[in-house]
Amino acid sequence: MAEQRRKYPREFKLEAVRRVVDGGEPAAEVARALDLQPNMLYSWVRQLKAESAEAFRGNGNMTSQDEEVRKLRREVAVLREERDILKKATAFFAKESR
Repeated sequence: MAEQRRKYPREFKLEAVRRVVDGGEPAAEVARALDLQPNMLYSWVRQLKAESAEAFRGNGNMTSQDEEVRKLRREVAVLREERDILKKATAFFAKESR
């Protein structure tokens, strides 16, 4: 039977990365002590360096930039729909006035 994927809280990840980055402990040693795969710990370090404050958001939580893009795309879709309705209405009334 397949093992279930383990989930780690944000605080756990931050503490593990802090031990490697700030504490100067070797990543392999920290990974062994925390019962992790070293490559997982290395990926957490990379993620924290790349995203800093927004690292380890959890599933389904978007960055503020992704959320802004999503909002703007929704707004563009609404505006396009309104524009198309106005085009059709203009064409309809232009036909009627003749």
